[in-house]
Amino acid sequence: MAVPLNIDNLLRDWPFEPGGVLARLVQGDDGRAVVQMRIEMCLLQMEINGRPDGMRPGDCDTYYDFVVACAREEGESFTLSESQCMEIDREFVQFYHRRICWLTLRDYGRAARDADHTLALMDFSSHHAPDQSWAVSHEQYRPFVLFHRTQAQALAALDDDNPEQAMSEVSEGLRRLRTVFSKYDAEEQFEEDELVQRLLDLKEQLREHYDVGPTLAEQLADAVAREQYELAARLRDEIRRQEHKKTSS
Repeated sequence: MAVPLNIDNLLRDWPFEPGGVLARLVQGDDGRAVVQMRIEMCLLQMEINGRPDGMRPGDCDTYYDFVVACAREEGESFTLSESQCMEIDREFVQFYHRRICWLTLRDYGRAARDADHTLALMDFSSHHAPDQSWAVSHEQYRPFVLFHRTQAQALAALDDDNPEQAMSEVSEGLRRLRTVFSKYDAEEQFEEDELVQRLLDLKEQLREHYDVGPTLAEQLADAVAREQYELAARLRDEIRRQEHKKTSS
């Protein structure tokens, strides 16, 4: 009996609904978990680890890992070729699709992991871009990726019953976003940006719902503004201690 080549049954059993992300975690024939995303007229299936399409470019986990190895071998003069730019574009899209699936599935740890991969790939691409316009075509999405990462980290902290850490993640995300706006001389647009507003709203919701006081970063900013430099020094030391504890754990 011939195996049907169409996917009519799959599409019929999982109807497409416009206006949101439809994602699910299912088991492959070999027992491995894969994530699926329903799109109009079709669906995407992605691996949960490594590159979403399951490919291993140059026997590396991702194309980012492969191209970093190429750059290391060639040295500082390394510049991305046209074909390498095309492959990087593919990887950006693949990780975007999987990241929004993880957010929909509330797997915030994996969403943050994929956002970190995209940010690292963005850093590398901008540094080795063949021209500025190609770099800008990706850099324009950095605030969006940072927003997803901040959102994921904050919600992961809430899952761990740590609203204080969630507040700190939002504050750090806002700091990183402000740095991006400053880099492109757009600080006057920062407060009005939709993504910034959404993070500020999340921060206020956390503060009100969980009765969370000012974060260490907020206390530091206040101490500096009031010229309480001894207190500011102690707060900086505490922030460094907590950051060291976080990175070493």
